Amino acid sequence: MDGKRPPVWNPSIAPMVFAGDVSFATGGIPIKPLEAVVQDHQTRAARAAEGDPRPLALVEGPAAGRAPAASASQRLRTLVRACRPRQWSKNLLVLAAPCAAGVIDQAGVAVEVLGAFVVLCLISSATYLVNDVRDREQDRMHPRKRLRPIAAGELAPASALRVAAVLALGGIALGVVIQPGLGVLAVGYLALTASYSLWLRRIVVLDILAIAAGFVLRALAGGVATDIYLSRWFVLVTAFGAIYLVAAKRLAELRDHGGEEPLRATLMQYSVGSLRLTVATSATLASIAYISWAFTRPSHAVLYVLSIVPFVGWLGRYAALIGTGAGQAPEELILRDRTLLALSVAWGLLFIGGVYVGR
Repeated sequence: MDGKRPPVWNPSIAPMVFAGDVSFATGGIPIKPLEAVVQDHQTRAARAAEGDPRPLALVEGPAAGRAPAASASQRLRTLVRACRPRQWSKNLLVLAAPCAAGVIDQAGVAVEVLGAFVVLCLISSATYLVNDVRDREQDRMHPRKRLRPIAAGELAPASALRVAAVLALGGIALGVVIQPGLGVLAVGYLALTASYSLWLRRIVVLDILAIAAGFVLRALAGGVATDIYLSRWFVLVTAFGAIYLVAAKRLAELRDHGGEEPLRATLMQYSVGSLRLTVATSATLASIAYISWAFTRPSHAVLYVLSIVPFVGWLGRYAALIGTGAGQAPEELILRDRTLLALSVAWGLLFIGGVYVGR
């Protein structure tokens, strides 16, 4: 009727149809039904693992943008999710120095520690947003990371960068208000995390040291915020313990890579043997530093010495779990394994007893 010729059946396309390739009907875009069904199941499973209950849309991508605009509460939830609140648990290291000094129960100290925790959360979330904007194309090819708000198109990159700037400046300003030294440390922490995201994560060994340095800065923040003297043993135990956890995570990633996603260029340059050696060496040095610290305590040395047992046992148990294939998500492993939890509680009770008993 409109002068266009109707489609004519071409026998040459029959093999493509029966093979599941219907690109002739979609403008040259290959669609394989069986692979699409499998991918849908994988996407649903990935969303369930991320706690996203939404069903798959009939049309994903640009067409899905025709949905009604999200409400203010939905946008806020999306933004909070992009800030990765699950990662904020790492910032609880600010409690280490005040707890070791036995002053965490003082009201003024508790407020300062809480402020330091907020400072680190603001800055770390700013870094996560910038990192996700930078890696959004790569994340879309990852089975889990593609569900992050920026990669999924739920949060615009420009909006994420504006929020990141506000969070970073707010964190530094709050740090200066609490303690000028904390403000300086906040700037250093921001520089370290930004350097890692943009550069250091691509350099072998430096990527492990950069992450470990982040843990050390978190622990130092608690002491700086409360003006507590930090002994060299405290810094050494924190540093070697951080290297232990980061190297163990790298080992788990390398051992458990199944080929379903591209292996990072940096990780490919490590070997299982070198990472095992790093894990064993850092655990040994952390144990030596902790034992040296425990035997130099001026009072209640028995409780501190007894705390060596669960401390070393915890490191050994964690290494054993890494050997079985766990450890890619340390925070989940620590909270899920009952033996690790029991050793953590035992160490905590002995340590707190050494700090507070007989004061």
